[in-house]
Amino acid sequence: MRSHLITLFLIGLMTKSTYAQHEMHHMHYTDSKKDTNKTSHAVHSHDSTNHQMEMSSRNSVNLPMNRDGSGTSWQPDATPIYAYMLHKQQWMFMFHGDVFIRYNRQDIGNKGVRGGEQWDAPSMLMAMAQRRIGNNGVFQFNAMLSADALISGGNGYPLLFQSGETWQGKPLIDRQHPHDLFSELSVSYAHSLSSKADVSLYLGYPGEPALGPVTFMHRLSGRFNPDAPIGHHWVDATHITFGVATVGFRYGKFRLEGSSFTGREPDENRYNFDKPLFNSWSGRLSFNPSKQWALQASHGFIKSPEAHAPGEDVRKTTVSAMYMRPIKTNNFFTGTVLWGQNSAKGHHTSNSVLGEASLRQNRLVFYTRYEWVQKGGEELVLAPTAYDHGTLFTNNVITFGSSYDLLKVAHVIVAGGGQLSVNFIDKRLEYLYGNKPIAGEIYLHIYPQLMKTQKGKHHSKM
Repeated sequence: MRSHLITLFLIGLMTKSTYAQHEMHHMHYTDSKKDTNKTSHAVHSHDSTNHQMEMSSRNSVNLPMNRDGSGTSWQPDATPIYAYMLHKQQWMFMFHGDVFIRYNRQDIGNKGVRGGEQWDAPSMLMAMAQRRIGNNGVFQFNAMLSADALISGGNGYPLLFQSGETWQGKPLIDRQHPHDLFSELSVSYAHSLSSKADVSLYLGYPGEPALGPVTFMHRLSGRFNPDAPIGHHWVDATHITFGVATVGFRYGKFRLEGSSFTGREPDENRYNFDKPLFNSWSGRLSFNPSKQWALQASHGFIKSPEAHAPGEDVRKTTVSAMYMRPIKTNNFFTGTVLWGQNSAKGHHTSNSVLGEASLRQNRLVFYTRYEWVQKGGEELVLAPTAYDHGTLFTNNVITFGSSYDLLKVAHVIVAGGGQLSVNFIDKRLEYLYGNKPIAGEIYLHIYPQLMKTQKGKHHSKM
């Protein structure tokens, strides 16, 4: 009963936000001929002064907000925005989020002993407030909330071969941990030195350091898939960090960033604020060669990320490429490829490779994800006699899914969908997982419609 009430609350909150103030929406999405270094998102207020206001990237007044990913990461400028925008005086506000109400079964054929099934509702709701500071500065506040722990419980949801974090003092295995209620509370300021150069500062408690690409729940290539990647802790596990400071410098199409942050992942109490330590660091180089591409390479040192292995520090390296191809209004193809590596002194070096893509045709979405992930026996909580120190086990998993927009209620879209995943488990682990276990789920996906244009027309044919 509690999970149903919380889910209804999230849906109501997403719906109610569309009626506040006057909506002012705009898109840079369909014009492929404009210079990406010029802000093309001017919107006009409806106040008595008819003062012209703009919402740009949080990282620069000279960049479009379409480029903003999670934290301070970059995505392609051609990325469409599914969100609500409204304004009041000098402030611009934007809201977006996702709720998946679903049934999830991880081993349909009961081939192994590690599958699970569950009704749950992975969720994320985000709000942003921005205002210009003079002609060259932009200030932004971000807040992200999640009801994962309230709905799914402290041990999250079943997901074969997933690992990371703990519940009741024991490592989570074959389950994705829930996200904290407060997943981001951050402020940022960027100052333009010229049309080509900017400096910026980002502070989060919690927040996301400059490490890895756009987090899985925010990148459009993976947004329609309710599951976290099983390589999540090899690529973007630091997206909720209690204490982070990032400085950045952009010149032209390149951006260099450095972060200091807390290495320990969030504790089991998903409703508190963990102690900030600032004992870890990372650096990231981003490059957007055109409106369709976003590339990044990053490296970081993470001090004692896991509570069950307090003496183990991790060095993390990631490289990724994101591609966005607009086809026509509300139709697109987008894809992401990325590689992540974890290296710990005295332990094995393990890798993760992911490729995912989404194709949208009006109301219909097709998506797929492929992963190749290496994990050690201790991460999979195997008996000490089942593996040698340094042994790595590999899982290949491929997912195919589709969803269809069923209806629109007050600018909120409700889609129905489902997906199937085939796991190609390391043969040495078939005694636990079985041979090629298949996972499946069906769901309702609740999310905001495509942002309006300046003329007030939707980029949607709903």
